[in-house]
This record gives sequence, C-alpha cells and structure tokens, in this order.
Amino acid sequence: MSGYSPSKDDFLVRLRRIEGQVRGLQRLVNEDTYCIDVLTQISSVTKALQGVGVALLDEHIRHCVSEAVQEGGDTADETVEEVVVAIQRLLRS
Repeated sequence: MSGYSPSKDDFLVRLRRIEGQVRGLQRLVNEDTYCIDVLTQISSVTKALQGVGVALLDEHIRHCVSEAVQEGGDTADETVEEVVVAIQRLLRS
C-alpha cells in the first residue's frame, strides 16, 4: 500500500484540476493569447504540480520513511537516501 493511499482521492481531484488547467493552456495558445498571459498560466500549473509533489513527499515521509526508520537496518538507510534524492529532484523542477 502506498503512503498516499488514504489521500488518493484528494490527489486525483487536484491532478484533474491541473489537467483542466493544461487544457486551458492549450486553448490559450490555440487562440493566440498574449504571451505573458500564457506564461502566467504556466506558472500557475507549475505551482499546482509542485504542491502535489510536496504533498506526496509529505505522505511518503510520514508513512514509508517513518516505517522504514522504525524497522532500521539497510532498508532505513536506503529509504532515507531515496527521499533525499526525491527532494533534490523536486527542488530542481
């Protein structure tokens, strides 16, 4: 079971909303909307995706990482390293 399973429906709602925003972006480009307005909407979509990423990371740390640390051993070390790499990726985006 994934760490985000209890919040899965909330994540799906947020992702569907983002999907709608992306379709809106396509419509703006198709309608030759002013560049700055399109860029503003791209920024909104980016922030929304980052919000989902941070929320997933939070769920992962609270569930998966916490569980692995309690178990200890190599699994704990690997899971902590995995989350560090995930945070680095999230910060680069």
